[in-house]
Amino acid sequence: MKIGELAAATDTSVRLLRYYEEQGLLASHRLDSGHRRYDDDTPAVVRRIRALLEAGLPTRVIRDLLPCVRQDGTLAECQLETLQTHLQGLDDRISALSETRTSLSRLITATQTHAPALA
Repeated sequence: MKIGELAAATDTSVRLLRYYEEQGLLASHRLDSGHRRYDDDTPAVVRRIRALLEAGLPTRVIRDLLPCVRQDGTLAECQLETLQTHLQGLDDRISALSETRTSLSRLITATQTHAPALA
């Protein structure tokens, strides 16, 4: 299939598909004309990539995970530690953001308490 067909089949822009290829997430074959051709199973690969991106994983991690993705979209345990490490990183960032939000909320409350009443 051509890149335009892949884009339509996966509701993904051609530009994004080219980016996935640059990142080593997708493989294509070049025709003599220079056009890209993709295998028939590539739409499933694109859907897996998008699901992993939606889970917050960066493309460098996805590149390592793709060989472990089963046909049903689940991951084999070969990369479980990577996923757990990424989840811990998310939990740490959420905790830091929560603390930042609390500090900002306190600052707003203190500012409102000391603000002069508007006439």
